[in-house]
Order: sequence, then structure tokens, then C-alpha cells
Amino acid sequence: MKTNTKLLATLVAVCAVCLTATAGKKQTVVQEPQDPNEMVAYLFTYFNSNAPEDEQICYALSDDGYNFTPLNHGAPVITSDTIALTQCVRDPHILRCEDGKTFYMVATDMRSSLGWASNRGMVLLKSTDLIHWQHSTVNFPTRYTKAWKNVIRVWAPETIYDHKAKKYMVFYSLRTNDPGSFDKIYYQYANEDFTDLEGEPRWLFDAGNATIDGDIVYNEADQLYHLFYKQESGRGIYQAVAKNLTDRWQMLDGNVEQTREAVEGVGVCKAIDGKSWIIMYDCYGNGHYQFCKSEDLKTFQFVQNTETKGKFTPRHGTIIPITRAEKERLLHEFGNFAQPILPGFHADPEVLYSNQTKKYYIYSTTDGTPGWGGHDFSVFSSTNLKDWTDEGKMLDVKDDQVKWATGNAWAPCIIEKFGRLGNSSFSRLGINDNMVTSPNDQTTKRPNDYKYYFYFSAHNPQSNRKEIGVAVSDSPTGPFVDSGAPIITDADRPQEARGGQAIDVDVFKDPKSGKYYLYWGNGFMAGAELNDDMLSVKKETITHMTPQGGSLQTWAFREGAYVFYRKGTYYFLWSVDDTGSPNYHVCYGTAKSPLGPITIDEDNYLVIKQKPEDGIYGTAHNSILQIPGKDEWYIVYHRINKNYIDRHFAPGIHREVCIDRLTFDKKGRIIPVTPTQDGPAPLAEKK
Repeated sequence: MKTNTKLLATLVAVCAVCLTATAGKKQTVVQEPQDPNEMVAYLFTYFNSNAPEDEQICYALSDDGYNFTPLNHGAPVITSDTIALTQCVRDPHILRCEDGKTFYMVATDMRSSLGWASNRGMVLLKSTDLIHWQHSTVNFPTRYTKAWKNVIRVWAPETIYDHKAKKYMVFYSLRTNDPGSFDKIYYQYANEDFTDLEGEPRWLFDAGNATIDGDIVYNEADQLYHLFYKQESGRGIYQAVAKNLTDRWQMLDGNVEQTREAVEGVGVCKAIDGKSWIIMYDCYGNGHYQFCKSEDLKTFQFVQNTETKGKFTPRHGTIIPITRAEKERLLHEFGNFAQPILPGFHADPEVLYSNQTKKYYIYSTTDGTPGWGGHDFSVFSSTNLKDWTDEGKMLDVKDDQVKWATGNAWAPCIIEKFGRLGNSSFSRLGINDNMVTSPNDQTTKRPNDYKYYFYFSAHNPQSNRKEIGVAVSDSPTGPFVDSGAPIITDADRPQEARGGQAIDVDVFKDPKSGKYYLYWGNGFMAGAELNDDMLSVKKETITHMTPQGGSLQTWAFREGAYVFYRKGTYYFLWSVDDTGSPNYHVCYGTAKSPLGPITIDEDNYLVIKQKPEDGIYGTAHNSILQIPGKDEWYIVYHRINKNYIDRHFAPGIHREVCIDRLTFDKKGRIIPVTPTQDGPAPLAEKK
């Protein structure tokens, strides 16, 4: 290549001038862009215990391969009842395929509470993103009805690529109830789609006695496959080597584990540095994992034992290195960020996604005032549910903004509406009713095509009661204009309702009918259809909706109703007991219509409750967010600041806003939320 010496000399001179001019001054360092395909972390797949609810696949992450932090707050990332015949799985093994972007996982299809000779097969899983997994099952007695009809266990399957056969080999420990049978390691090749096994089981290796929990890696240094396994009679982990996977294996002397504890479930992983190996095994008798390091797979050096606590009690799993992009994707889906999400004391959070601004908003009761005496509402915005911007006070009920109220600004809700208002009443509010003919006509859409209806409760000095008002704006952050009078008063109480106040309002659009509904109540729950103007309710539709039964200890309705719709079902959530009580929690019921009746599942009604062992108290009064276009849900709620939990410090007015994932089982039931100190990972920003 020719070099332009004149140009080069000029560049050198320019650089010299720049360096001289900036000498002694702070330099700006331009960082090289990070490579998304660089291996930067380790993913640990495992299950948590022998209890059926813990025999599920969990994830943990580590930057060094030895210190792991559970993802998804320790909860499963793949629920067993959706993949396994026994509805429980154990011993997950994960493998990155030869293409570098596909992942295979295999697991024991087993519910250990039925006994150690109770499993008959395995689960095969396939993914390209580590989040979404295709699955299939292989049940040996029904699949291999002759030679293997007496199988009593198929344990700890694993997968490795056979370069000679150019196929993926699945190997596992197999035993029947035939006389003289003991556990031996067998293998089969997987089909091309990794949905089934080819042929019948073929013997691979045994040590002359029960041989289980095999793990195979290829060591380029000696060009040998290394098989690590548990030998029951030797009470430890041993090793054998072979040039090819199906050759006769040569057993090596000496134990691998660096402890006298009972061990099993060995996993061996090449470190990111490409030089060393990470060796891990389950010290199942003492409830922890132990990690070792090796440079040559001949000698092994103890590194550390895992610290098991809370929901991180890993059993028999495996690890793989992952890229920066994969780590970020996992953190986005299952990761953690700090709570609370809003600064200071706020309560009764209402969350909204705005189609107009492509942002998320939270509206709250301003807390920290004696007697719940706050008089204004704040709004915060975010693009990722992690970083929130204070947009200021968007309504104050004490000044001239709301002429009918003086204080006690409580528990707001809001809804975004697009389309013609069809009502001239907004002219008196100074709000433009200039709407386009079709919400799908994006070319002519203007900012005031959107209206935001903000419902709230406040104290009306004329009636000396808490009543519900509504204010309207063209923007989710305001300014909001009050309608001039309460929309719900004490006179709108259903005849069946007793006691309580007109507070804790919620607004809901029925996706089936397109109609809008309002809900409210304290000690009772009422609901009604809104008129088209969104400023009044159809009095004839006011319905008493209080769920019947329960007690303060179970699911008795107190306040804080919230309604959402998912897959044909209307979900009704509410708070139980007093806001300062240790028993304060959220329950739910379901209905087939927006006005009920509400049905309670006596075996499944809890949504979220406090977790004192983690310093989390008074988790209740929530709203629910669905990520647009996805079956992905979040619960936004308040909790009591742990420094004010004592009754002498007025816990009921020192509340802070938090967020966690909300999930459902395959029957559509809400899986009880475990409140966390971390919350979910930040979302990718909407474009």
C-alpha cells in the first residue's frame, strides 16, 4: 500500500499542535464501542430444592464465574407445569450450539416427592435468545415399550456436540427395576430440530457400580474428551477420558472434589479467559455449591462455597459463558434495579402508558403529611420504567384549580382517550374539541386529538365528605382543568353499601365493548358506566360490587379497587386491611363482565403481601401496567418505608412507590408476586 507522506506529515503536525494546546488540561477520553459479542459473563441454570414448587428452572448471573446473583428475583424463568409431564424438572444442563446463537437445554422430568425411582424421561428445550424456549418430552416406557418398559429413572441428561458423528449427543443415567440393574450412563443422538431422540438408548460408560450425573467437556490441550461423573460406591466425583465420545473410556485415579462433604451434580465450564476451567458441584447434604479452578483438568484448586440465602439455594445446575448482548437481554427481561422508583414519600400510584408521547407516567398521592392531608398530585415520566423524571405538580385541590375541594387529595387514576368527544361541555373548560374523523388517520392527528381524564378524591367542605372529581388535559402532564363539581358524591352510594367513603377511584375501558367504567369505594366497592362525556356516570348502572365473604385475614375488600382485562377475563384487585397494618395486602377476583359479579378462587386470591424478612412492609394499593402489544405485565404499588414501620412513626403516611413483574399461570391465574428490593430490569425505550 502506498503512503501519502505529505498527508502523514501534516497529520503529525496537527496532532502535535493539539497535544501542545491541551497540555495540562483535562483530556476527553473517547471510549471504544463495546463489542456486543464479547464473552463477559456466565449464566447459571439450576433448580432450588426438592419441594415441587422449587423443581423449576432458574437463572443466575456472574461476571467471574464464581459469585452469582439470581435473576427474576429468584423465581423460575421457565415454569415446570408448562413443559414437563410430571410438572417438575431438575438438573438443567445448558449448551451453546456450534452456530454460536442457538441454545439447547435438557432436564430431568421428575417430581422428587414421588420418590427417587419415579421419573421416566426428560425434557428437551431449544432457544435462540435464552428467554423463549420451545420444548418437548421423551417418556421412555411408552417410547421404548420393549427393552426399556421397566425404566424407573432417567437422571441428569446433558448434551454435547459429537464432531465425529456431526450430531448432538444426549447422555444420561438410566436404570430399570430389573434384577441386578444399576445406574449406567447411556446416550442417543438428538434429531435435527432437537425435539426428539433417535434410535434407542446405547451404553456409554459405567464404573462397575451406580454411575450418575455425567458431564463431558472437550480439552483442546490434550485433545481428549473428559467425562466427570459421580460414583456411588466411591462417594465422590471421578473422571474418565477418551479420544472420541463413543470410544472405551479410560478411568483416572483420584477424586475431583476438594471437600469431604457428600457431592453430586458436577459441572465443568471453560472460563472466558480460554485458559482455565471452572468446576462446580452440589454439596447437597449441606445445602451449598462449591467452586474449584483448574488449569489442566488434572489438579483442582478450591475457590469458594456459594452463599445461599433467600430464594438462591441452587441445586444441580450448569453454567455457560454469555456475551455482552446476551447479558443485557437477560437483565432486561429478568434483571434488577433499585427501588423505590420515585423520590420521597408517595402512595396510591396510578401508572399510564401514553400512546401520544410513547412514555410511561405515574400519578400519586403526595404522602408524608399528617392525617393524609396532602392537597396536590405529582406526575413522573419514564421511557424505561427505571429512570423517572419529576414533571411537577399537575393538580392542586387547595387553590383555585379545584373550587369545590380543599384538601385530602387521594388515590388518583387516569385514562387516555383518542377520538371525537361528541360533547360541547368542554368549551366551558377551555379545552379544544378539535378531533379528526378517524383515530387511524395518523397524517392529520394533532396533539389535542388526545384527552386525559384524571379522576381523584378530595374533601368537599360543603358536604364534609370525601368525593370524587375529574380534571381534563390535552397532555399527560397537564395543565389539567377541573370539571367544576364532583362526579361521584356520597349520594351515589349503592343501596347495599354500608359505611365508608367515596374514595380510591379507578377508570377502565372495556376492550370488548369500547365502553368506559368508573369504580370507587372504601368498605364497599361500587361501579358504573361513564357517559360519553367522561364527566358523569350513568346513574342507572351504579352497581354494588363488593366481593362477598372473606375476613381481614384473607380477602375482605377494604379499598383501592383496580380493574384490567386479559385474555377474556376481567381482573379486579383491591387492598385488604388498613394502610398501616402488617396485614395490609392485595387480593383479587375475576368476572365475565366489567360490572361483575366477582368470583373469588379460595385457593388463589393473593396478589402481593409484605416480606418483613427482606425489610419490605405494607405492600398494597396498586395499579397494573401492560406493555403495549405484549403479554407482559407489571404491578406498581406502594409500601411502607422500613424506617417508619413502628406505630409511633405513623407508618400509614410514610409510603414509597415500587414496581415488580406480574405473571400468570397457564390457567390465567395471577401468580403471587414476591415483592423485591430490586424490581424488574429497565425496558428498552420506545421509538
